[in-house]
Amino acid sequence: MSKRAEAAAGAPAILLRYLQEQNRPYSAQDVFGNLQREHGLGKAAVVKALEQLAQQGKIREKTYGKQKVYFADQDQFDTVSDADLQSLDTEIVALSAKVQGLQQSCRHMEAELKELTSALTTPEMQREIAQLKAECAGFQERLQGIKGAPVCVTPEEKEQVHRERRRLCREWRTRKRMAAELCDAILEGYPKSRKQFFEEVGIETDEDHNVAPPDP
Repeated sequence: MSKRAEAAAGAPAILLRYLQEQNRPYSAQDVFGNLQREHGLGKAAVVKALEQLAQQGKIREKTYGKQKVYFADQDQFDTVSDADLQSLDTEIVALSAKVQGLQQSCRHMEAELKELTSALTTPEMQREIAQLKAECAGFQERLQGIKGAPVCVTPEEKEQVHRERRRLCREWRTRKRMAAELCDAILEGYPKSRKQFFEEVGIETDEDHNVAPPDP
């Protein structure tokens, strides 16, 4: 017996259990779509099994226009008291309020994310980046000049250069840490990955250019 034939033979039991567990009406197309991938049932097998179960009185069927819906026999379930129904209504109201609260929180987080993302591309920050690049270019030019100088620098000048280098390295690490903390705060509520966030905002990291702050 082929796998499809085996699945078709066991379809009535599978469908009966499914309708009892879900306890809600489904069309044959709905049942087929929900169970086809897990159990490999064909559309014809599903329709045949549902009709068989309905004829045996194990499930109920109703016709709406040209479509039939199938559902579990409600006589097999315990009768729910008015108190139970009221309790369920209260729980539904509480859960609905919780859902609304979560939706409001999500909207608030999205607004904060948009504001923080916008802050990363403000004109002030762009000007600061341009200024830092200009300072870096100036220091590079100065370093090349020192390397190419025909005379040696004095110990005082050498120490001054080392002090300036240490100061700039500290500034580099400080700014790198601040940027990382800001990005981590944004990513707590960001729905995408860190890489996608950096690409959307246009952030380039030291790692992208294979550089790192030198040791003190």
